[in-house]
Amino acid sequence: MHIHILGICGTFMGGLAALAREAGHVVTGCDAGVYPPMSDQLRALGIELVEGFGADQMAIRPDVWVVGNVVSRARLPDGSPKFPLMEAILEAGARYTSGPQWLAEHVLQGRHVLAVAGTHGKTTTTSMLAWILEQAGRQPGFLVGGVPMNFGVSARLGAGPAFVIEADEYDTAFFDKRSKFVHYRPRTAVLNNLEFDHADIFDDLAAIERQFHHLVRTVPGTGRVVANGLEESLARVLHQGCWSEVRSFGAAVSDFVAEGEPGAFDVRVAGQLAGRVQWELGGVHNQLNALAAIAAADHLGVPVAQAAEALAGFRNVRRRMELRGTAGGVRVYDDFAHHPTAIRTTLDGLRRQLGAQGGRILAVFEPRSNTMKLGAMKAQLPWSLEPADLAFCHAGGLGWDARGALAPMGARAQVADDIQALVRQVRAAARPGDHVVCMSNGGFGGVHGLLLQALAAPAA
Repeated sequence: MHIHILGICGTFMGGLAALAREAGHVVTGCDAGVYPPMSDQLRALGIELVEGFGADQMAIRPDVWVVGNVVSRARLPDGSPKFPLMEAILEAGARYTSGPQWLAEHVLQGRHVLAVAGTHGKTTTTSMLAWILEQAGRQPGFLVGGVPMNFGVSARLGAGPAFVIEADEYDTAFFDKRSKFVHYRPRTAVLNNLEFDHADIFDDLAAIERQFHHLVRTVPGTGRVVANGLEESLARVLHQGCWSEVRSFGAAVSDFVAEGEPGAFDVRVAGQLAGRVQWELGGVHNQLNALAAIAAADHLGVPVAQAAEALAGFRNVRRRMELRGTAGGVRVYDDFAHHPTAIRTTLDGLRRQLGAQGGRILAVFEPRSNTMKLGAMKAQLPWSLEPADLAFCHAGGLGWDARGALAPMGARAQVADDIQALVRQVRAAARPGDHVVCMSNGGFGGVHGLLLQALAAPAA
């Protein structure tokens, strides 16, 4: 089968492309605004990429067009379609489907699917779970919304029956407004956490809770739902109905409990000591992610002690507090955080790792997600940036006043309207021993390399 993927450089669609190629299908695709790591991974696989969404791609004549949710029926100011290729597909009556639907029919059918859902931590927890199963000899398949450093790729078919997938609540396609994860039919479902996000498609938290309950409805009676016991929103989801075994984690009274600091902690199951995790990761959020992964692996019969031992070798995911380099005595990190809670959690985790004498934290971020661009969470920004000593915001292209939103932080916050100005601000403020954390769910204009270059240059 020849598939042509519209929006192939997104993390999900890029992973799907890799799986399809591994399964022996002919894969081509198109996108705009390509940036690593997905573009690098696709080129390494020899997948032909077309820039843009021109209607001339109809000449490719694949067996099916696989449409990513970046594609819409939107029009440009001059009235022309933003995605001419999609208009041509519709006009021709050609065969098309969504990415999640194609994946469900051609990859997930007949597998033991372990789906990891939640507002935060999906990518990391999915990677942890895949690594645990790999170390247990299960040879799992996986599809992750990032690149786990233990594997070096975001997706693979795997030789075993288990398939681990990052289960996103964002909508499937312009013609299918259900959440992606309802297509996956998991036997093991992880509900990591749940709060309001995606203000562009959900009206309120209740609307997202309804989609999570749709996921719970698809888990069979012999399946397992692993739920964070600290989240009232997830309690409401389960209260709507659950027909599977439920295992909780996180709360003081849970099936899976952690005792100790995030870097070294015991895992207790039903009150009994079952394993110990000792690793390089910090932050309570990673401790909770680990419990979720251990509880999910337990459903496949992986002993808790073995799962905990496997996590000692877990190397995290690219763009999750990834150290990009050191220049002028300043360490520069790249992180995917873009929701206020994720920003706060990331900075809190670094603060705990550094301790009282660990140097200053400079938070550099851009409100790039659709929710942040709408300004729906701008009031939470001062709270989210509180653990940082200084904050620098890239406000280019926003339709709301970033300076006003950050005014409660006073002199601790600076705003720049372009990347070069942002780099100059950070360069002027940084000093040896500082930790600069760049946070965005996009390429951020290559700010990491620009900062390292500026910090390495002699002071003006």
